[in-house]
Amino acid sequence: MKTWLARFVVITALFTWAGSSVVIAAEKKSPEDDAAARWKKYEPEFVAFGEADRASPPVPGKILFVGSSIFRRWTNVAEQMAPLPVLNRAFGGSRTADQLARFAQVVTPYAPKVIVYYCGSNDLKAGAMVEDPAAIFRRFRQFSERVRAAQPTTRIIFASSTRSPDRVERWEQVDHYNALARAYCAATPHHTFVDLNPALVDRNGHPRLDLYLADKLHFHPPAYVEFARIIKPVLTRVWTEVEAETAAQAAVR
Repeated sequence: MKTWLARFVVITALFTWAGSSVVIAAEKKSPEDDAAARWKKYEPEFVAFGEADRASPPVPGKILFVGSSIFRRWTNVAEQMAPLPVLNRAFGGSRTADQLARFAQVVTPYAPKVIVYYCGSNDLKAGAMVEDPAAIFRRFRQFSERVRAAQPTTRIIFASSTRSPDRVERWEQVDHYNALARAYCAATPHHTFVDLNPALVDRNGHPRLDLYLADKLHFHPPAYVEFARIIKPVLTRVWTEVEAETAAQAAVR
């Protein structure tokens, strides 16, 4: 009797463990699954994009800013980058998987000659345990490869993820992600890395809290003045090169 009871307890325990494992496996979603689940959150912004495009159809082949809320909140980027032809299609809260999931809506319709990319901060912040920066970087690389497959001559400018005060404990992972992107851009034609972080610290290397909102993640307008100071010269150079190449191709035809 005792032997039978012991076996019953062991078998019950095994089934319970197996069932728990299945539940855990089912609950663990991939970044792509998470991106699909987040669509309802982003859909209103894409409705607004569509309305803006219908009201003022954008000319293909210009400069496209894409990414998360750091760029979405840059509401006067077109004015600060003028006379460069800039369109902002960043959407708040997005992660690198979202840039892939929404590629056909965010990138394809505009056929940009230059893309300025800021995304990864939300990946690095999400969850109790930070995701491996290499996995986050791989999704940026997939984005880059998708761009090159569609338009091989399109330039990509990668803007570094910021070392924001709200995630000091994850600065090491932020630096790792940025280092991977910097190395990739250095080794990949038509790619440029720009570091935003020097503009966000004082002479002692401490975060300039005056640039941040209360959440210590997003920015007051003066921060975007600093971003423009860093990005615009690089973007101007890249755009000049693109225009020269376009003119040369037209002359050959």
